[in-house]
Amino acid sequence: MAAKKKAAAKKSAPKKAPAQKVATGPKPLFDKILIANRGEIACRVIRSCKRLGIKTVAVYSEADADALHVREADEAVLIGPPPSAQSYLLIDKIVAACKKTGAQAVHPGYGFLSEKEAFQKALAKAGIKFIGPDAHAIYAMGDKIESKKLAQKAGVSTVPGHLAAIPNADAAVKIAQKIGYPVMIKASAGGGGKGMRISYNDAETREGFVSATNEAKASFADDRVFIEKYIEEPRHIEIQLIADGHGNCCYLWERECSIQRRHQKVIEEAPSPFLDAKTRKAMGEQAVALAKAVKYKSAGTVEFIVDKNRKFYFLEMNTRLQVEHPVTEMITGLDLVELMIRV
Repeated sequence: MAAKKKAAAKKSAPKKAPAQKVATGPKPLFDKILIANRGEIACRVIRSCKRLGIKTVAVYSEADADALHVREADEAVLIGPPPSAQSYLLIDKIVAACKKTGAQAVHPGYGFLSEKEAFQKALAKAGIKFIGPDAHAIYAMGDKIESKKLAQKAGVSTVPGHLAAIPNADAAVKIAQKIGYPVMIKASAGGGGKGMRISYNDAETREGFVSATNEAKASFADDRVFIEKYIEEPRHIEIQLIADGHGNCCYLWERECSIQRRHQKVIEEAPSPFLDAKTRKAMGEQAVALAKAVKYKSAGTVEFIVDKNRKFYFLEMNTRLQVEHPVTEMITGLDLVELMIRV
């Protein structure tokens, strides 16, 4: 009789839903990740975390209370009023949100605090993992002058130029004459095409030095500029890297972003229709050499400028995930956000 009751109970019990497949490999060591960003990139990180079975925490300003990243995350923490300087850029607010929610790690996305050495240090002090490179690599690659010096030491090809801050317009003219026109005047702390001027003669160098210095000071609170040879008919090609912090680093091919407006990328293309196999291999190997020189870990991108004869020169390294990362994901089938988390 008891056996019959047991069989009946078993028969009437509701069937369990099949387990959802969340990841192909072992689950990373994090149970909960906070995303120190907003909008598209925050949603992008949330998608990978969900697939890996990791809970997510969104942070938001008062203006973003109903934003998609807030609705998609498992938890959300208000961190301040609409201006980013009073919310998304406040390191102490992000650290406090981690402690409040028990987040073990932070993915910074791109922009905001993603390349701030002080942010990585603050998280480390609080015992929270930064999903990105260590502070020393962020610092080393964050300054265009210092990064070019490091590149030269690592055997990476660099654009001929004067790799030191230029004190005044007269000095700028002498340096430009020595390098040979045309030249590019560039902000040391620059990015996004700001603090850049092309000069073809002495008068343009004087004018360009003043305007580049002023723009650099206004945009980056750092008025240092340097001068290098301007490469005519250039191709802008970037090498995507992933490094694991144990000395292993590989390049995931390239993306070409030569079509630009005011030094801002318009179209990203992969693979580059301009590179041949030999140049692609040489660029990838030099990018890896630079990453290893600064003991880099996580995803990063080394940018090169390539002339019409396929001679290439180091421009800068972005020590974060780039806006254009899905292009690499489409040609490799890899999830770069997942790789960053696993690293």
